[in-house]
Amino acid sequence: MTPTAKVRTADAGAATAWNAPAEALLTAADGTRVHAVHTPGRTPGRTPGRSGSGTVFVVAHGFTGAVERPAVLRAVRVLSHHGAVVVLSFRGHGRSGGLSTVGDREVLDLEAAVAWARSLGYRRIATVGFSLGGAVAVRHAALHGGVAAVAAVSAPARWYYRGTAPMRRLHWVVMRPLGRVVARYGLHTRIDPRDWAEVPLEPVAAAGLLGRTPLLVVHGDRDPYFPLVHPRSLHRAAQAAGVDSELWIEPGFGHAENAAGEPLLDRIGARLAARAAAGGATG
Repeated sequence: MTPTAKVRTADAGAATAWNAPAEALLTAADGTRVHAVHTPGRTPGRTPGRSGSGTVFVVAHGFTGAVERPAVLRAVRVLSHHGAVVVLSFRGHGRSGGLSTVGDREVLDLEAAVAWARSLGYRRIATVGFSLGGAVAVRHAALHGGVAAVAAVSAPARWYYRGTAPMRRLHWVVMRPLGRVVARYGLHTRIDPRDWAEVPLEPVAAAGLLGRTPLLVVHGDRDPYFPLVHPRSLHRAAQAAGVDSELWIEPGFGHAENAAGEPLLDRIGARLAARAAAGGATG
């Protein structure tokens, strides 16, 4: 389990400048510095950014992603038509400090971004995670709470899955010294060489602990990393525990933010904004 100490924000810069994106270097509960960017909502007919009392999406990228990656920027741009957006780079990625723990302590990074979004005045916070970020978003909502809705896109249900060739390659990257060198210099991702001290709560178990937080599970039928047993397991676990869960199996969709086109991102933003609004403000 991950620690749940308070998250401090620092060096927020233009965090209250509503008319332009703001950049921040946040401090997670374990001291790791987390790079995040805030983009005001661009809802037609409204003053840009004056949605501080409305919905903000906190976007969590997949493994090897970062704030500045084109696919992440596309997701931010599309989601911003349905609310404001805060996007972060997980530890070991992009301009954030620390080393990637591949889904464990990243919940602290997401909590730091959620806390920052709340400090900007947003009353409804919805998390949107892709692949690894989807697993982190579900675990974060179960362990920390405080969000109005969660979307897990292309997320795994369980750890250590090696049933596809891409996942076997990923395990080599994460677990072998040469693989971590490749990740650092080829994929710009810095991975912690140490094993997990304790196996983190699996996403499928976390899905059953969401309580009143609605869950949207989105997965492609052409996902090369995780077959459909993963989204179906997440959805079933949530439903079995009484969680309000939806499952979208998208024909022709591949994996995570890199394969997510604007129409799908637009649908996710619209649906998640509606679910968050129906749930009311978060604490």
